[in-house]
Amino acid sequence: MRFLLIEDNVQLASAIVERLSLDGHVVDLAPCLADARAHCATAEYDLILLDIMLPDGDGRTFLADHRGRENATPVIVLTARSEVSDRVGVLDLGADDYIVKPFDFSEFEARCRAVLRRKGGASGNRISRGDLKFDTLAGTLQVAGEQIQLRNRELRLFEIFINAPGQIFSKSKLVDRLFSYDEDVSENAIEVYVGRLRKHLSASAANIVTVRGLGYKLEV
Repeated sequence: MRFLLIEDNVQLASAIVERLSLDGHVVDLAPCLADARAHCATAEYDLILLDIMLPDGDGRTFLADHRGRENATPVIVLTARSEVSDRVGVLDLGADDYIVKPFDFSEFEARCRAVLRRKGGASGNRISRGDLKFDTLAGTLQVAGEQIQLRNRELRLFEIFINAPGQIFSKSKLVDRLFSYDEDVSENAIEVYVGRLRKHLSASAANIVTVRGLGYKLEV
């Protein structure tokens, strides 16, 4: 999954990026609203983590603009304000959740997972499609009863496919979702990871198929 973190506290931002990266997520960091808008203009995100007090303005303005453009990307607000009125305010503006600083990273990660589950229409960490059972928290894939442990990139790539079976993803879009701006990778990397996933799915009725000239999709 690709996250946009809008946070000007260097220490906190570094800790969040490190924690999410360990789980295989790609995190773009924007220390101000101007950078955040530039990122949103060039990339598609699965989740936005938004601080309120930023050097060049109020994060609530960004949130209001974000929803005003009918952008459905979920937003979790990171706030030092614990008053009920402040929490109600950001939820009414369109935030999907909020977490009060300082926070425990286990709770932070759980809230991210919960918001992503709601976005994908899932009620829990386990997703079943045909003879596939996928656990996003444990990072395991069960194929026709056999359990497979996925590596981080494989996990995040399969998560994209299983959350949208039948949807075609181009190589360029998958590169955008799996790798950060700093990583110099070609679309050939996607072919490698798709090849690995196909091997994992060899015993399944499901498969990742190539749609000539367009990309890949999961057929269940």
